[in-house]
Amino acid sequence: MPPSLFISSLQSQFGEVSIVFFNTTSGPTVKRIFLSSENTSGSILAFRSFPEIHDGSTESIRILAGEIRKLFSGGIPEFNIRILDFSVCSGFQRKVLMEERKIPRGDVRSYGWLALRIGESGAARAVGNALATNPFPLIIPCHRAIRSDGTIGGFQGGTAMKRDLLEMEGITFNHSGRVQT
Repeated sequence: MPPSLFISSLQSQFGEVSIVFFNTTSGPTVKRIFLSSENTSGSILAFRSFPEIHDGSTESIRILAGEIRKLFSGGIPEFNIRILDFSVCSGFQRKVLMEERKIPRGDVRSYGWLALRIGESGAARAVGNALATNPFPLIIPCHRAIRSDGTIGGFQGGTAMKRDLLEMEGITFNHSGRVQT
């Protein structure tokens, strides 16, 4: 019998963030993080994907929620990626996420740059798709990837949230909404 899935949610200025996880003998493993979209809360999105989840939490999940709150308040979080379940990712997506994770706070990189870094020249669109379905937004900071023309591109929590997160990290935008370099 597979382990039970649990959900723990936190409220933020960006709406509800829901963490779906299961417990193992070595601690919790995060299966997915859901950000609220413009019309739907994170928990509704979570229950749509995982109807069998139950409310719950652990000390590690409370620590993770605290680090997410720190990010939202402009602080520098220390995320433990060892609790993430990367088995939900394809090999390509995992390579993209691991490279994305290296982009420092306050910097952005283009989808094309990421494609080159993982040895997949010409795969900018595929990189964008891998980030669009990032199961661990915020922990893997996919908001730091932008289009080559300096526009911010999409984000699971919406473009307003992406822009706000980038501005919290010190990124500025010009009058046409492009990232200033």
